[in-house]
Amino acid sequence: MAATENPVVRDARPEDIAGICRFGEEHVERHYAPLIGDEAAAAQVTRWWNEEQITSAVHGNLVVVAAAEGRIVGVGQRGRRGDDHVIYKLYVDPALRGGGIGPRLIGALVAHVDADEVFVEHFAENERAGAFYEREGFVVRGVEDGVVWRSFTRP
Repeated sequence: MAATENPVVRDARPEDIAGICRFGEEHVERHYAPLIGDEAAAAQVTRWWNEEQITSAVHGNLVVVAAAEGRIVGVGQRGRRGDDHVIYKLYVDPALRGGGIGPRLIGALVAHVDADEVFVEHFAENERAGAFYEREGFVVRGVEDGVVWRSFTRP
């Protein structure tokens, strides 16, 4: 996809569900395979980007999207881990990375959170994600089973 000017970042709607699933199928496995292996990457898509999971998250108002030219070009999803608010998904079409969509997705997710601290998790092997989250102000809080946990505290 060619670079698109200023995609709209908004809450996901039920009519976005198929597009969100398609986005995951197109980008997530390809992104993760070099980091965690083909089988584990495929399992990520099967487990977290299926219609049932996405439908539940969209209906729970947990998903935001970046949309342009009738396509989903970015996805963010939040949830909870105990009492903590966590960003569990944050993906941007590789052709559009570096254009400010990721920070806008974070902003849209955080706008729904009523806490001062927000966590994010990513695979330790995903150095690109680590650098991005660090630039966005997320500080490492720990590593568990190959997953880095970071948090951002609102000023």
